[in-house]
Amino acid sequence: MKKLSRQILERDARRDIGAEVLQAIGEIKAGGGRRFTVHASQATEARIKLGLSQADCAAMLGVSVRTLQDGEQGRREPGGAVKALLKVTVAAPKMVRKVLAAA
Repeated sequence: MKKLSRQILERDARRDIGAEVLQAIGEIKAGGGRRFTVHASQATEARIKLGLSQADCAAMLGVSVRTLQDGEQGRREPGGAVKALLKVTVAAPKMVRKVLAAA
């Protein structure tokens, strides 16, 4: 382990972090660099369109926060009725909010 640490220290002593950062910024401005695409789940999209926190959305839907989180993170696939509700929520969030608030 000591040898590895020494190698890392020697490598780092030769680096110019400032120049590396400037080079990276130049690449990003030129349209280069790594790009990441994040796809929100339908559950996340619906919750955001309703403007609710996870806790408030879970309470409104009558599920636990953990169940909602599992759905948002793709660990759990929602059932048929929930899928239908999510589709309607994404399409008409104001109407869903109005209907569920009256229930």
